[in-house]
Amino acid sequence: MEKLLDGVEVKWQPLEQVAKIKHGKDWKGLGAGDIPVYGSGGIMKYVNTYSYNKPSVLIPRKGSITNIFYVETPFWNVDTIFYTEIDEAKTIPKFLYYFIKTIDLMALDTGSGRPSLTQAILNKIQIPIPCPENPKKSLEIQAEIIRILDTFTELTAELTARKKQYNYYRDQLLSFEEGDVWKTLGEVATIGTGSHDTQDAIEDGGYIFYARGREPLRLNVFDFDETAIITAGDGAGVGKVFHYAQGKYALHQRAYRIVPSEVMDPRFVYHCIRSYFYAYIQKASVSSSVTSLRRPMFLKFPIPVPSLAEQARIVAILDKFDALTNSIREGLPREIALRQKQYEHYRELLLSFPKPVSEVFTGA
Repeated sequence: MEKLLDGVEVKWQPLEQVAKIKHGKDWKGLGAGDIPVYGSGGIMKYVNTYSYNKPSVLIPRKGSITNIFYVETPFWNVDTIFYTEIDEAKTIPKFLYYFIKTIDLMALDTGSGRPSLTQAILNKIQIPIPCPENPKKSLEIQAEIIRILDTFTELTAELTARKKQYNYYRDQLLSFEEGDVWKTLGEVATIGTGSHDTQDAIEDGGYIFYARGREPLRLNVFDFDETAIITAGDGAGVGKVFHYAQGKYALHQRAYRIVPSEVMDPRFVYHCIRSYFYAYIQKASVSSSVTSLRRPMFLKFPIPVPSLAEQARIVAILDKFDALTNSIREGLPREIALRQKQYEHYRELLLSFPKPVSEVFTGA
């Protein structure tokens, strides 16, 4: 920051002197098109006209008030989100976006129930303007800060895109033509539940106890000695939390064990279920939100049954993908988390402009 500023003055100005905050409008009656309509939760739909067509920072008025958006293309915004008409002679719109992202907007909440922000409160937010007496130099300093923060943002976006790429290749590997290769899970696996309750768990038990959560528990007895895929039968983990059990383990009475037959590679079954079972039960259920599973749901799940050699080939690839995309210690989640922390660290450093002495001593 000292190198960037190089001794120049930083002037703090209220947001109302840097940008005009304006209300959104009702989009009803507008025709379909390719202009995004923003609400506090993000893009709601697309219409054929815009309410503003310059770079802007969108700040929710109600609802998810921490969802700040930076938009460079034409957009329409509804009444639950403000847009900013920015004085670009003073500040670059993206610089304003990055700075507002550092502000704890929840501390400015005026709502008694649903979070909300008022125009009057937002107008008082203090915005740092480096070297205000030299607009050209001021914008150069802001542009350099944007360049650095954009670099971190692009790195994180690239890592996220890589995960989507792996998912694409997974789908290709597990795509088979219709025909004899397809069976139901009930035809190629044994499916059942356990007999224990969560309260049976023992902290230092000798065996893994698979319950319904993401983290296994422990017990001093085991129910099964096998290779199986374990999933929650109800609760928050339904259709999403899967474990790959090998050897002796105990099982919760509302958790399911899926034990592949000899025609199936257990890891192949694991990848198929982990990849597609959640979407399958959501589609198969009459409810929009499945909170409990029943055995028939498993029995009818479609699963490809290529040769064991082909299954092993696919497993070798998908196991590598799994480590890359899901391992907290060595995969993309770790890299994304590290990049996000790095980005937030440098954002704080780059946007921590010196405040007037009077504000420092008054705690402002």
